[in-house]
Amino acid sequence: MSKHESWRTRQYWKEVGGLLIEEFYAVRRSDKNNTAGRHIDGVIVLGEKEQIAKSSVYDLQGKDIIVIQTKASRLGMYLMGQAFFSRELMKRFKPNSIRVVAICKQSDVEMEKLCAEHNIQVVVIPDK
Repeated sequence: MSKHESWRTRQYWKEVGGLLIEEFYAVRRSDKNNTAGRHIDGVIVLGEKEQIAKSSVYDLQGKDIIVIQTKASRLGMYLMGQAFFSRELMKRFKPNSIRVVAICKQSDVEMEKLCAEHNIQVVVIPDK
């Protein structure tokens, strides 16, 4: 996550609280299985002590989580795809609930409608 994105993720986290895990590894890289690593910009574990963790191993089973993907650009298909499939990747951790948030610096009316249809919350945080 770039410096243009991480502050947006943290700003959103400050509004909702909980444990923020930055750069959460949803899939570990494996040459043996021909699998690329997949990380999620942020996972917030609701109801936990307010703090920031770095891509640590954390048991998400039974927890209420928010999955965050952030881009320092207009809402578009790339960010939307990341958000949508991040939810699917996180199901393997068996959380109680998964909320998905796509953070961007500028919205797009048509893309936001599609996000709403797929239960992806769009949060716009413009440049400082």
